[in-house]
Amino acid sequence: MNKTQRKERAEYRAMETAIQALQCVEAHEKVCIERWEELVIELKQLRETTNSHLAAWKKMSWLVAGTVFATASLHIALVLT
Repeated sequence: MNKTQRKERAEYRAMETAIQALQCVEAHEKVCIERWEELVIELKQLRETTNSHLAAWKKMSWLVAGTVFATASLHIALVLT
């Protein structure tokens, strides 16, 4: 084998290795895209759940605040009379 043939063979092997690396990167990107899509769906569901819980806690806080205010008003009225 002469010098030119060795160089061509080395270049061919380098090209084969590069192609394999690109195929591995492509497969990895596909997996990452799938995971990202799943994550986006889960985050949207989490946001909806959090918002519904927030609404329930807001109602509860108004109920507690209203009860405290009514009780305080009643005690003040009883003390003043």
